[in-house]
Amino acid sequence: DVQLQASGGGFVQAGGSLRLSCAASGLPFDDYAFGWFRQVPGKGRERVACINSSDRQTYYSDSVRGRFTISTDDAKNTVYLQMNSLKPEDAAVYYCAAERWLCNNNPAAWDSWGKGTQVTVSS
Repeated sequence: DVQLQASGGGFVQAGGSLRLSCAASGLPFDDYAFGWFRQVPGKGRERVACINSSDRQTYYSDSVRGRFTISTDDAKNTVYLQMNSLKPEDAAVYYCAAERWLCNNNPAAWDSWGKGTQVTVSS
């Protein structure tokens, strides 16, 4: 079974940084694209960052581009989301997800999801 274990959320003041981690198991890591999504109450999940399999091309939402960086450590089967210059509007539950090969902007297209990790940003 595919398992994705997200961690690293917490409380930070605006302007601060956090690094989220997502440990993946039960899948051929190199064959999967990984994404980070976030969700606030009453809204759907928003994809904020994604990294393709193979070429590891990255994609970011406009709201986080230039502040967030997604990366992988293939030796550790782990995906990271480095979040800098955090804003109160970044506060959400963050989820990591995996799907075969290529990033997809539609959350429904993703095969596997980890449990969320809460990020709180104070103003």
